[in-house]
Amino acid sequence: MAEVKKIYRESLPALRLIGKRYTDMDRGPLGGFGLKWDEWFQKRYFLPLLELKPLPESKGTPIGCMRYNDGFEYWTGMFFPEETPVPEGFHYVDIPQGDIGTCWLYGNSKSGDLYGEYNHGICVGKLMEAGWQIAENSWFFERYVESRFVVPDEQGKVILDYCIYLH
Repeated sequence: MAEVKKIYRESLPALRLIGKRYTDMDRGPLGGFGLKWDEWFQKRYFLPLLELKPLPESKGTPIGCMRYNDGFEYWTGMFFPEETPVPEGFHYVDIPQGDIGTCWLYGNSKSGDLYGEYNHGICVGKLMEAGWQIAENSWFFERYVESRFVVPDEQGKVILDYCIYLH
């Protein structure tokens, strides 16, 4: 089970999410999108995106971005400045500027500790305890910041940024 290590509020400018859009039909046998992430790394989908100069506020990291919009959407990709040209084979959605609440979820990335609706609920609760309101039909996303996520600590755990747009 993940532990919330820190919460804070930050502002993001208007941005363009460039990547690939998935739906519930694309979930793997365990209910997640891990197989899609495997595909991204196997097929090196991030390489053309890294050449585009990602949005500095996104810390140049891969994003798993979600929302409920006539069904569930899951995007794998990166955040870029508005108007960034979209490479062939990718999709995009423009997201208006806004504030996000960020939870640092601490846990084991290989066991599934960090993912799913349970952790979403924990983060929503922590953000609301801080007095912040979650935006209606909000985007929420997992931000895989290399310095916190890639190399596990001595207990085999990492930190995943779990971010939710606020009202």
